[in-house]
Amino acid sequence: MSAHRPYRVTVVCTGNICRSPMGELLLRERFAEAGLADRVVVDSAGTHSWEVGNPADPRTLAVLARNGHDDLGGGHVARRFERAWLDEVDLVLAADSGHLRELTELARTEEQRAKIRMFRSFDADAAARGDLDMDDPWYGDDSAFDQTYAEVTAAADGVVEHVRRALTSRA
Repeated sequence: MSAHRPYRVTVVCTGNICRSPMGELLLRERFAEAGLADRVVVDSAGTHSWEVGNPADPRTLAVLARNGHDDLGGGHVARRFERAWLDEVDLVLAADSGHLRELTELARTEEQRAKIRMFRSFDADAAARGDLDMDDPWYGDDSAFDQTYAEVTAAADGVVEHVRRALTSRA
């Protein structure tokens, strides 16, 4: 891992229109607040191609707006996670155990498998409870998106600290 190459984080859910773009936008904001925006690249993808080419779900954008975020993902375009990305990405954050399983199956080496983690594993309380799956808000109302927002927010600082430590160790 080159000390000059940006650290790459990819957030993954099913269709790349709800959970993963929310995670992408919130993490990008947190890395900027931590002064790491020039050293970390955050993107997102889905495990399936059903939504490829579509923008973020309007309810995802609405929950971000309700919570005062400036970046509402206006340019987001859903895409599918590709196996080859495991060679380039440093940290892959799965939204739930189904995504974790699918991503792990794509990995060809132990090094690639070690890059794949549950997003909520970076929330100490969720990890202590063993409650790492992020519920899919797609079938819910605004309260389901509020719940997803709370889950992403609770884990975001842990992700930032993990990446900060990785960047320090590579310097």
